[in-house]
Amino acid sequence: MLSAKDIGGLMAMMPAFATDTAADIRATNTVDVAKLHKGVDRMVSDGANVMAAAGSFGEFHTLLPDEFEVLANETVAAVKKRIPVFVGTTSLNSREVVQKMKIVEKSGADGVLLGVPFYFPSTVDNAVRFYREIGEMFPKLNIMIYHNPTLHNIKIPVEAFTEITKNPAVIAMKDSHREIPEFLKLMRTVQGKMSVIVMQTQFFNLADHGAAGFWSIDAWMGPTPQLALRDAVKRGDRKLAEDITLDLLPPPGAPVNLSWRETGSKIATQAAGYVDCGPLRPPFLTIPQEIVERQTKRAERWKTLCAKYQAAPTAKAV
Repeated sequence: MLSAKDIGGLMAMMPAFATDTAADIRATNTVDVAKLHKGVDRMVSDGANVMAAAGSFGEFHTLLPDEFEVLANETVAAVKKRIPVFVGTTSLNSREVVQKMKIVEKSGADGVLLGVPFYFPSTVDNAVRFYREIGEMFPKLNIMIYHNPTLHNIKIPVEAFTEITKNPAVIAMKDSHREIPEFLKLMRTVQGKMSVIVMQTQFFNLADHGAAGFWSIDAWMGPTPQLALRDAVKRGDRKLAEDITLDLLPPPGAPVNLSWRETGSKIATQAAGYVDCGPLRPPFLTIPQEIVERQTKRAERWKTLCAKYQAAPTAKAV
């Protein structure tokens, strides 16, 4: 079992590497194991601290059960115990979560990235009960709370973590939905029982207040800027950390519609060429040309950022 102190730095939210035929609605075996191993090995070798599979960008919502099992097993195999591995088990209902948890337990992953079942909004009491029951059923799996109010239809209040963190298996949370006053209250509530992993553009501001690390989808276009940010914060180089944070912000323009947020990120990831994540899966196939063009430009901009921060000082130990 891990503890909160074992989770920090850059958490790479990986794609569910797709075969060339994955866009076919009839396809039933769409996880490309070779692409996955090559991409994951590169990310770990380059310095990521935590690997997270089957999140939203990781397409847990488009994978068949057998594909989910392949993804879990092969991610663990590719990482080779070099860094902690968390596999997402968020589902529409609690019983499906249990089935996925059994698969992850057998895979040898360190833990799960787990959000509240989300088809209908959950009450706070039911969310707390959900985490308690799952923790009791799987006491040897570390739990990272996957807190995404936009998609999971619930914002878990700070007060709920007094009860949630009574389970020692709950050691971390992926969270990007709290302003500094609420974040401070959260850190006092969890009191070292849980590492909080924030969005990459929040890390500079929240590291001083207790954020242990940050998650990133963009890192799969090339993690050089994120690694430079991590190391700048660790060294106390506030000027460089601030510069990188500003560069990580999206360029001015209309925000990407939620329909294309993760889809767009996968298009940009493929265009950047750091890894080969493969094509989009159904039903996200008919993409407006403006989205494709915007993501292609995003990938080109990202390449310039990787070159810009390539020579930044590093400090791998986090």
